[in-house]
Amino acid sequence: MEDKQYYVYMMSNYSKTLYVGVTNNLIRRVYEHKQKLIEGFAGRYNITKLVYFEVSADINVAISREKQIKGWVRKKKIALIESMNPEWNDLSEGSLE
Repeated sequence: MEDKQYYVYMMSNYSKTLYVGVTNNLIRRVYEHKQKLIEGFAGRYNITKLVYFEVSADINVAISREKQIKGWVRKKKIALIESMNPEWNDLSEGSLE
């Protein structure tokens, strides 16, 4: 049986608007954001830069974590991003494997 991985991630844009999501394929999901295939909030605000992600083997844990982060105030989300990515680099430009 193959081990699944689930990702809680944050994407941003040039003005640091934040989008929090969960996926089982981070590479595909980032591609969808960058190609503007995501309608709604992410598409409207040109959310194309991966600035944070974490991995879980359990979808329920990932969904719970996504909801937790979405409930945080902006300052706390920024602190989480900067704990891993202080320069707000686009993490999808490196290796996600």
